[in-house]
Amino acid sequence: MPDYQPPYDDEDLDNVKSKSQVKREMEALQVLGQKLTELKAKQLTNMPISEDLRHAINEAHNITQREAKRRHLQFIGKLMRDEDAEAIQYALDEFDSSSQRFAQELHQLESWRDKLIKEGNDTLNEFIKEQTITIDVQHLRQLIRNAKKDLEKQKSTGSAKKLFQFLRTIQQPRT
Repeated sequence: MPDYQPPYDDEDLDNVKSKSQVKREMEALQVLGQKLTELKAKQLTNMPISEDLRHAINEAHNITQREAKRRHLQFIGKLMRDEDAEAIQYALDEFDSSSQRFAQELHQLESWRDKLIKEGNDTLNEFIKEQTITIDVQHLRQLIRNAKKDLEKQKSTGSAKKLFQFLRTIQQPRT
């Protein structure tokens, strides 16, 4: 009598997710979908999502009943299964001030601001080369000059803050 071979290998058992794990992943996708519904329309246009999901998110804004909203969020979670959740989370982190990516971008902008104030034209030329969009160089030079004056006179007229805000609008056009 031949030995019975099960229709699966031990390796297949290692890759099988438990029902609880699948449920946790689906709930995580639903939470991610709910975060998408909280975005402004202009922010949503920058998200790497399909048109079906975009339409469902726009519909969610019109639903007011609690149970209907809950069911619709489940539907959005279902649509999220076909999306690249990591790419969406990465894009969402751009708007989330508590995310590590957001903090890193702010630190990078602060270091650019400090370098522009202290080091001068070479750093400015390097910064301009890195940019993908055209910028008002004359305005940027004026902001740097004002910030340098504040630093030299040890005054605080807000020039460094204005420079930082200008760099932020250049780096990431946020809404």
